[in-house]
Amino acid sequence: MKKIQILALVALLVSSGCTLAPQYHHPKNPVPAEWPQGDAYKKFRKDAIKKVAGIPWKKFFTDIKLRKVISKALNNNRDLRVAALNVERAQAMYGIQRSSLQPSVNGKAGMAKEHRSAGLISAESSRTIDQYSLNLGVTAWELDFFGRVRSLSDQALEEYLATEEARRSAELALIAAVAKAYLTLAADRENLKLAEATLKSQQDSYNLINKSFENGLATEIDLRRAQTEVEAAKRDVPRFTQMVAQDMNALNLLVGKPVPKKLLPKKLSAVARLKDIDPGLPSAVLLNRPDIAAAEHKLKGAYAYIGAARASIFPRISLTASAGTASDELSGLFGSGTGVWSFVPQLQIPLFDPRAWKALQVSKVDREIVLTQYEKTVQTAFKEVADALAVQGTISKQLAAQEALVESAEATYNLSDKRYTMGLDSYLSVLDAHRSLYAQQQTLISLRLARLANQVTLYTVLGGGRKSAPSKKKRK
Repeated sequence: MKKIQILALVALLVSSGCTLAPQYHHPKNPVPAEWPQGDAYKKFRKDAIKKVAGIPWKKFFTDIKLRKVISKALNNNRDLRVAALNVERAQAMYGIQRSSLQPSVNGKAGMAKEHRSAGLISAESSRTIDQYSLNLGVTAWELDFFGRVRSLSDQALEEYLATEEARRSAELALIAAVAKAYLTLAADRENLKLAEATLKSQQDSYNLINKSFENGLATEIDLRRAQTEVEAAKRDVPRFTQMVAQDMNALNLLVGKPVPKKLLPKKLSAVARLKDIDPGLPSAVLLNRPDIAAAEHKLKGAYAYIGAARASIFPRISLTASAGTASDELSGLFGSGTGVWSFVPQLQIPLFDPRAWKALQVSKVDREIVLTQYEKTVQTAFKEVADALAVQGTISKQLAAQEALVESAEATYNLSDKRYTMGLDSYLSVLDAHRSLYAQQQTLISLRLARLANQVTLYTVLGGGRKSAPSKKKRK
């Protein structure tokens, strides 16, 4: 019993041992301290980051139907399921590495019957005896004096945390993809309705001109021009019908199952506006992104692996111990019974491995690679946010100008139609005016879609509504 207590004390001392991993220092920010400034960017509040990080997606997307579609996607999307399974796998791998810090106890029990010769026992003794055995062993438990096992456990923890951040990144990307697919479907449905309305208007104009032509009041060239517009509108209706069908296919794929018709948008203008957001300070915003958090966890894991590589240079000491008992029902010649207990600790010191020095060099190079990847991730994030801010700072002006342009084109078309009806202009002026109006209306829908899509992009590249980060408490 005293030897078992000593073994437990050794285990306690080893579990609180040191590590040879270098001290981690957060890398310097490889991007400017402020967002780009100029005509393409609008001013922002420095404290706005608190509001961005505190906006969950259910509050950012104010449209009830869109929120329900996103919820269905989060429950059914296969890519997100794979990301979640990867988290479970990383968590299991961390558990395996963590368990290496504790001794592995093996147990073995047995029973045997023995038939003895009559010449070896007295007449009163039984010729058959039962034997029972129980053995417990601690096999090849490495005493982690130099922190090799602990460093590997820390690396596995950082990999798990990085995988969890990757899952959050996949979730955020899915939310953005579903929202953009939903908005694109709404825009194409609005374009389809515009094409159908244009076809009806052009067909009505053609019918009137045809009657005038039959009565000798219109020329054949006016009739052919009107027919041209009818055919163009007929071409656009099936084109947008195809696009709407493809948009539905894309949305269903993202959601993981067919979206109910009651949740589909009728047109873009019917979708509730998104919540306005502001970037705040870049250093705080970028750290909120899950891909950057994942890159930093991988960097911390690289530091931990250096500690494991350093510890591998030193000899490894393992401990093997065993204890057992045996009993029988011997009587007479062998007495009433026997019992045996044994506890044998063994120290094993492997020979020095020169390859460990090479492994240490490789681990240091790997750290530099991961550090460079982290810096590239931050720089890419900065560029993505800056691009979204450039759109945000200019799209409103584009929309205002386009809305004015549509109003002007509509007024021009109405005047041209009146002048043609009064016989003051040819149908060519009406044709040109209507073509311009139709094109400007389509451009207006595209710009409205671009503004909404950029809001989704900005929300995404800023990291979205950050949930609580994965716990760094080491699981046993």
